[in-house]
Amino acid sequence: MIHFEDNFAHNNLPSQDLQPDYTFTDLIQFQHPEMLNCVDKLLDNHIREGHGDNICIRTFEETWTYQDLFEKANQIAHVLVEDLDLKSGNRVLIRSANNPMMVACWYAILKAGGIVVATMPLLRSKELNTIIDCAEISHCFCDASLEEEVHLVKSTFLKKICLFGNSQLEELMQSKSKTFTNYNSKSNSVALIGFTSGTTGLPKMTSHYHKDILNICECFPQYSLQPTQNDVFTGSPPLGFTFGLGGLVLFPMYFGASTFLIEKPSPDNLLKAIQDHKITICLTAPTAWRIITAKEKEYDISSLRKCVSAGEPLPLKVWQDWYNATGLKIIDGIGSTEILHIFISSNDKNMKPGATGLAITGYEAKIIDHDGNELPSNEPGRLAVRGITGCKYLNREEKQKEYVENGWNITGDIFRKDEEGYFWFVARGDDMIISSGYNIAAIEVESVLLTHEDILECAVVGLPDEERGMLVCAHIVLNDKHKATDEMKNSIQNWFKEVAAPYKYPRMIYFTEELPKTETGKIQRYKLKK
Repeated sequence: MIHFEDNFAHNNLPSQDLQPDYTFTDLIQFQHPEMLNCVDKLLDNHIREGHGDNICIRTFEETWTYQDLFEKANQIAHVLVEDLDLKSGNRVLIRSANNPMMVACWYAILKAGGIVVATMPLLRSKELNTIIDCAEISHCFCDASLEEEVHLVKSTFLKKICLFGNSQLEELMQSKSKTFTNYNSKSNSVALIGFTSGTTGLPKMTSHYHKDILNICECFPQYSLQPTQNDVFTGSPPLGFTFGLGGLVLFPMYFGASTFLIEKPSPDNLLKAIQDHKITICLTAPTAWRIITAKEKEYDISSLRKCVSAGEPLPLKVWQDWYNATGLKIIDGIGSTEILHIFISSNDKNMKPGATGLAITGYEAKIIDHDGNELPSNEPGRLAVRGITGCKYLNREEKQKEYVENGWNITGDIFRKDEEGYFWFVARGDDMIISSGYNIAAIEVESVLLTHEDILECAVVGLPDEERGMLVCAHIVLNDKHKATDEMKNSIQNWFKEVAAPYKYPRMIYFTEELPKTETGKIQRYKLKK
């Protein structure tokens, strides 16, 4: 039965036979009524239970209670329906850095029956145009400080642009009621669309249901964080990235905790927030953990109890350095936009340094070969995952068939599983370097290089070579840029051959001022391969 007025998302879902198998949905925490709007649990329920005066969102400039967020989200929902002519099922793009109004818009869209498409603030008009055309987006909420690129978009689909940040949206909100009757969504109605960051071709649209959003709140946070109402979350990932959405909005608000949002999350801003606002849970990328380890003694971080890393593999040295400096263990995790959040991780009771961890509650994982056969312990292969969420690409049947095989989500990562069931990252599927017959994982070479006292950051890629097939090429940021000489290159190469298998050493080394990264902290290796 058709539920939305605009059925674009419903009509472009993959057919049932192409979707992954959903396991563990018989567990009580993953069972939901047919009609479900996830905002009711994440936000409205706190008001009904009398917790409206509890702190919900803080920034360096302002503080919102749950009541504040509830009322503003309701007013924005009225604006959507009454002034912007939103129809249920319309896709609404949000363009903003991490701030309270972005969160209010996110909730308002779902309250009004729309579908959220949150984006990274650094995207340019060409990228925004592609997203808008792919998802046939009709509405856009944009922070006024980021409006220039939106106005350069030339798409016939985009009908309404509404700016916020002491701008048009706030003016329209003033006359609106602070109560709103949420749209009566189904539990399996699409609530959000996340775009994956591809290097070529059209980006892929991953879709997730209202029940998916609640389900992930019962998985990783329960397994690894054990949050309470007293916790204060912060971190660097943008809310347009599902790692950030979960860790900075969904998880804290599911448990009635609070979040501290930072529009420009530099290492110093992260540490200042932890010190001044008694942060208890921090989520960021491995690169940031490495940098703040060198700075943590300048701040009081005694309130911190949980540290989470995702987005890139966590090098053992970064984990060890942070632990030696603070006594805190970084919780590593792997997730994906397709599966919505982290599905393999660890907790205080089962952490093994260097390993990504175990499949968390709600998921199972295995290592398979190219024919789909499960591999024995410690043999590298493709990571396959299934659980209570999974890949649902919109309008990309050929990509759906690549990502989902025999009901399992195939992530594109090469892992191995040890005898105790722990999963260890080996390489991205496209980051395995085959040189003179040797299989060399880029992450292995990086992990060795990062132990060198002169190296601050590095990224390793394979470059084509007629004689060897591929060459190991390292792009290195030195602690002291003045040491970037040919002598230093030779010294690093000779040192590497002393501490690791010589066939893995980087035959090519480039010194650089900085490595190209995405907004989420991921190193853009495809740029280095050029």
